[in-house]
Amino acid sequence: MRVCGLTGGVGMGKSTAAGFFSSRGARVIDTDVIARQMVEPGQPALTEILDCFGRCLADHRGELRRDELARIVFADPVARVKLEAILHPRIREAWCRQIDDWRREGHPLALVIIPLLFETRAESHFEKVICVACASLSQQARLRERGWSDAQIEQRIAAQMPVAQKIARADFVIWTEGLPAVHEQQVTQILAGL
Repeated sequence: MRVCGLTGGVGMGKSTAAGFFSSRGARVIDTDVIARQMVEPGQPALTEILDCFGRCLADHRGELRRDELARIVFADPVARVKLEAILHPRIREAWCRQIDDWRREGHPLALVIIPLLFETRAESHFEKVICVACASLSQQARLRERGWSDAQIEQRIAAQMPVAQKIARADFVIWTEGLPAVHEQQVTQILAGL
């Protein structure tokens, strides 16, 4: 089984690209989805987060107030490092376990979506790394469409490696300006190269 990492800047089209790979038979796991599962009520990671950052981050149902946690960690690099120390090892263990399962099942291609792939030094786990990217103005416009403020956009972008560095380190690039059909064609070319 070939295992590839998919990365890129926030709002640059990783999920869309992953959908194209999935529609062609690739198994896909998204670390953002894993992260959300890790902080559900009853999960050890949620308990550790609340112990570290305060019980006030749980709402009346015991669910994590994710927006409030994001406000804290994207404004404070030390707090972000603490959160990452709680979540990243658990997330990596989960996707590695899933890859092992798919390998035993004999799937030909697996893709792991990791926004912070290079930042977490995960590249050694993959045969190839694919970077999804677009122009900065497009990225900002897409994030504004999500309802993010300019300050939130600036904080999130600053928390990641510059996309130009990710492009330089990747084996393949999917440029997501233009029509989705163009993105899909790029996926087809990458699959042919794999």
